[in-house]
Amino acid sequence: MSTDNIEKLYQNYGILADAKDDISKHEKEYLEILAAVKGSDKEKRLASQFIAKFFNSFPNLADQAIEAQFDLCEDDDVAIRKQAIKELPVMCKSNKEHTQRIADILAQLMQSEDSTEINVVTNSLLAIIKIEPRAALAGLFSQIHQSTDSEVPNEIVRERCIKFMATKVKQLGREVINKEAEDLIIVEGKKILEDVVAEEFEHIMDLLTWSRLGKTPAGKKELTQIIAALAFSSDDWHPEDPEYVDRLIQCSQHALPLFTAQVDSTQFVNIFCDHVLLKWNDIATTGGGTDLKLDILKTFAELTEHCGEIEEIEKKINIVYDVLMTYLPEAPLPNEEENVEKEKSDEDKSTAPSLQFSHVECALYALHSLCKKSPDAFGADATRLKALRLRLQYTARLTQGYIKKLKEVTQGKKGEEANTDENKLKIAALKTTSNINTLIRDIFRTPPSFKSKIQLSFQTVKKEEKEEKVNAPSEDKESAHKRHRPITFDNGEKKESPEKRSKSGDRNMKMYTPPSGKYSSRLNSGRFMSGNSGRGRGSYGRRDFRNNGSSYRRRSNY
Repeated sequence: MSTDNIEKLYQNYGILADAKDDISKHEKEYLEILAAVKGSDKEKRLASQFIAKFFNSFPNLADQAIEAQFDLCEDDDVAIRKQAIKELPVMCKSNKEHTQRIADILAQLMQSEDSTEINVVTNSLLAIIKIEPRAALAGLFSQIHQSTDSEVPNEIVRERCIKFMATKVKQLGREVINKEAEDLIIVEGKKILEDVVAEEFEHIMDLLTWSRLGKTPAGKKELTQIIAALAFSSDDWHPEDPEYVDRLIQCSQHALPLFTAQVDSTQFVNIFCDHVLLKWNDIATTGGGTDLKLDILKTFAELTEHCGEIEEIEKKINIVYDVLMTYLPEAPLPNEEENVEKEKSDEDKSTAPSLQFSHVECALYALHSLCKKSPDAFGADATRLKALRLRLQYTARLTQGYIKKLKEVTQGKKGEEANTDENKLKIAALKTTSNINTLIRDIFRTPPSFKSKIQLSFQTVKKEEKEEKVNAPSEDKESAHKRHRPITFDNGEKKESPEKRSKSGDRNMKMYTPPSGKYSSRLNSGRFMSGNSGRGRGSYGRRDFRNNGSSYRRRSNY
């Protein structure tokens, strides 16, 4: 290190600081400061501060000064890099025209493996967004698109920038994010959704829902149409593939909060009826340890709550009817009644029918909801109505015993005893079976009536989970993804050892999330594409690019 060089830097600083109105006459001293970025570590640290401090005074040297500061941002010494990054917002305060360019560079720096450096980058990005929100966001979006379109895609930059947009930008609120910035978020967010993976979809949808699109009926309708295009394409639908099924479920669940009395779910109901339920036997049954068919039925049941007018309603009612019948036990013939009564009184009821009550509740609720739209259509076919009533009558008889026992074991429990997982499961089972009985009573009225209103047994749980997920720290998000355990009873007295029950309970309570939050499939023109198409991960070596006069060279050890 040259002591003379350090002293010279301090002398130049003093000259510039004292020059005041005559500072523009001292370009020579500022150029010497810029040249110090090639010097020793101490010279670089001083230069990073001095360049930013006097940046506004030499507009004709702006490009050269920015390039010099960028050189420091890619230095091998992390301390120098962090100091240079920290000074970048200073260069935007009185020169807002440079904001987009600097934001673009900061976005690239998001690929650092040093967590403390990432924190500095994040703070600098937030600072320049507060200075000039639209330009700063334009720089971020530019880098998100470039990281995908370049010959060597940089997935890390894209992922971290999208996450930053969906979390930090929302936290800045309306005081910072003005109308121009919000307009940009909406336009660019829609573009990103044309080629997106699972985690990115979640983040962008959260951001768009936060925007004004999520505040008006027209905006909500537009969002649901975007989600529908991403969720399903008749030309690219493979019900036997768990990923395709999960894509439909996850996208539909993002649409659910948007449906209201003014924004109907008819488009989704049509998709489910015409393409999913119609080929029920072809649907993948499991994926990631969860029952996909139950998840479909739960989602579909909720979708029918806000369904509008449906074309070919009789056809769709019959489709739901057929699915429901697959889960209702066949009623015994009259000469088998004696055997059935005997089975009910035996201690060992291993031959009694197994009832998937969660499946029945959802399918029956969906049928009930659709029949509200056309009550006469349901009773038009007397044969089908009679067959359904026979099974429902038998189902009601079986559930009554369960309801009685569940009430006996759940009532009166308080404190810790009431909050055990086992007791909560029994309460959910009681709600499920009670809902089934309420819906069955409507169908047995003459003529069938569909006026009863119930809350699906899992809806309260799902609302709590959604709030938990939103409020949970990022490292706890996976644990926040929990789903109501399916209610399935064999004989009403099935028991497991505590160890086995604990393991199975944990397994059933976990919501299916794709590995690392990623689908192997992609979206293109509103569709997920196969994992071999679209973006791929490349190596991140030294990178040069020049946009709008900017130049930035990525260091190879990023």
